[in-house]
Amino acid sequence: MANGNDRTPALQNEDWWACFIGWFILLIAIIGVHEVAAGKWAVSILPAAPKLGKWTELSAAFPKGFGATIGIGLIMWAFICVLTLIAGFFLKFDLKSYIPGFLVIFIIAFISMVIAKQAFIAKWGISYVLFALAIGLIISNVFKVPKFLKAAGQTEFFVKIGLVCMGATIMFSVVLKAGVFGVAQALLVATTVWFGTYYICRAFKVSERFSSIIATANAICGVSASIAAGGAVQGDPKEVSYMVAWVLVCAVVLIIVMPPIAVWMGLPTNMAGAWLGGVIDNTGAVIAAGEVLRDAKGNSSAAAVNAAAVVKMAQNVLIGIVAFLMAMWATMSLEKKETGEKPSLMEVWYRFPKFVIGFMVASLVVSFLVEPVWGPKAAKAAGNACKSYRSWLFALCFVCIGLETDFKELVSVGGGRPAIAYWLSQAANAVWTLFIVWILWSGTFFTPAILPD
Repeated sequence: MANGNDRTPALQNEDWWACFIGWFILLIAIIGVHEVAAGKWAVSILPAAPKLGKWTELSAAFPKGFGATIGIGLIMWAFICVLTLIAGFFLKFDLKSYIPGFLVIFIIAFISMVIAKQAFIAKWGISYVLFALAIGLIISNVFKVPKFLKAAGQTEFFVKIGLVCMGATIMFSVVLKAGVFGVAQALLVATTVWFGTYYICRAFKVSERFSSIIATANAICGVSASIAAGGAVQGDPKEVSYMVAWVLVCAVVLIIVMPPIAVWMGLPTNMAGAWLGGVIDNTGAVIAAGEVLRDAKGNSSAAAVNAAAVVKMAQNVLIGIVAFLMAMWATMSLEKKETGEKPSLMEVWYRFPKFVIGFMVASLVVSFLVEPVWGPKAAKAAGNACKSYRSWLFALCFVCIGLETDFKELVSVGGGRPAIAYWLSQAANAVWTLFIVWILWSGTFFTPAILPD
């Protein structure tokens, strides 16, 4: 199958199909956005994602009733299935096996979503993608994966569509609300951490391509950045899956460890939130960790959550820029070193992951078309609709990663050296980010944009 980073025609190119489908979902969301009450906007035409609630008793997971929730889920499944089938016709999917396989994968994703809503699990922000990955790993390593499931396991395709949808959630006005603080932190942290992680990995004799993937995961935003970087440098899919698994494990550890450390150090809540947002790689985990922090009244700290979210949003914006720079580096430097020939500049375009263009276009459309015309609440409604699709497509992707991964191979990649390098880099990231946060958010040198509770 075409990987999207070559000269294949657009209709046979997986990356471009990810853009077409992601843009279509955004277009339907924009067409259907409307004001349902004074100041409240919603999206109507786009099939809704099943609404799940936090639960201690399982029945609470389905606030609209189990039957209605299943019905909504099946409509969404059919919608995504039709869109991906159209693409699959041109991309040469095994269409007969794809439909039943996609249904099973969707059911596993649904189960993962429900598990992640369990009250204790939700409190600690343990992501649905971790459960999707775990169930897929259990099936692939304990049982034999059926042929029809393999046919539907379009891992990269699902996540690329999800990343295009993710672009619609990145509104530049939200990033700018943090003033220079969130952007300055993102740039100072991302640049230093990227190069620091890269050289630590190289010191552990990790390959240049794999080192760049690890560095991007650590410096930008984990899962999404790992996949974008893998596409930009044409990395080994097994290495990308390996990095994604470690990012998810690390996020769980940091949610547990970082908030108590922030409290022990006596950090103001906005400063603590900015620290969490700069270190933890998974966006959902960042918000969950921020909510663990409390204000003076013992309530969840709005300042911590806001600071964490804004910093992480500013880092997410960098995905497109970093992917472009990495594609240039891989093409003009690594390729020349490996082949002895100097590629043309057009080669950068051929190899640049086109789904990153889809991500950037979606963000620009919401930021500079939808928001100025309909207002921020309408833009947020369209973005939230796309965010739901992003979540479900990510869940599908991680089920597929699990289904195609041999756990023994996963833990043995690089003899454990990449894992050691990643964890050392993450520790250094925490120290450096805390230093930058102290300069920008403590009030010692500047008045921060988001004040303590």
